[in-house]
Amino acid sequence: MIKDLKLKGSSEVLKVGTKSKPIRLVEGDHEISCKMDGIAIGLKACFVKKVMS
Repeated sequence: MIKDLKLKGSSEVLKVGTKSKPIRLVEGDHEISCKMDGIAIGLKACFVKKVMS
């Protein structure tokens, strides 16, 4: 994550630096489907940074 994001319908906030291991690229209004902190979410690619480890 490159910036803090509030999740709609939840009191959770995804913090900068949160990592997601299982990601899938999908078509539609969001480009990435993943699981962060046990919550399945869809993200736009502009909020994610690729990290080589």
